Amino acid sequence: MKLYFHPLSGNSRRVLLVATHLDIPLERILVDLPQGEQRGASHLSRNPNGRVPVLDDDGFLLWESRAIIQYLAEKTPGQTLLPTDARGRADVSRWLFWCSAHMAQANTILVFENFVKVRTGRGPADPSEVARGEALFAQHAQVLDTHLAGKAWVAQERLTLADFSLAASFALAGPARLPLGDYANIRAWLGRVQELDAWKRTAPPMPQV
Repeated sequence: MKLYFHPLSGNSRRVLLVATHLDIPLERILVDLPQGEQRGASHLSRNPNGRVPVLDDDGFLLWESRAIIQYLAEKTPGQTLLPTDARGRADVSRWLFWCSAHMAQANTILVFENFVKVRTGRGPADPSEVARGEALFAQHAQVLDTHLAGKAWVAQERLTLADFSLAASFALAGPARLPLGDYANIRAWLGRVQELDAWKRTAPPMPQV
């Protein structure tokens, strides 16, 4: 299988984390996001949204990172990241969807303003956008932090796709200046994820900003 990706993309990291944890070999093909390669005709033929990652499994092109990680889990006999019972599966899916709709959206604003704009020379962060991102972050981080009280993992009392999905959205927490200081449960949970072999093996070189 081929993965079209960028190492600093949280969505790409999500797929790399799961593939690495499940020991699924992927041929990694870099899409140069700063140069706009994702908007070229070749990449748009793989993903009309002009985003990464895209999985190519013998001609089956799959985009949307959470769909990809579910697909990888489904293809792996004996995996435990995605439950097979209806309630367990719904519990994990709930957090995948919540991550996409809420937590990742808040984080993305701060990643763009505090990291991407500086790295790509697009000018300083917009204070109004930073304030908007921080407000959304506070709203959604409180939900996750409260949920994690007394828990080691997000769902099913074990490591699942939910943990990898959410952790990937915090991968640039430092350079994006995500305000994690008040959320001890999130910080402790992230620490557990960061101790995983898959996290260490997929960590990209972190540029200075």
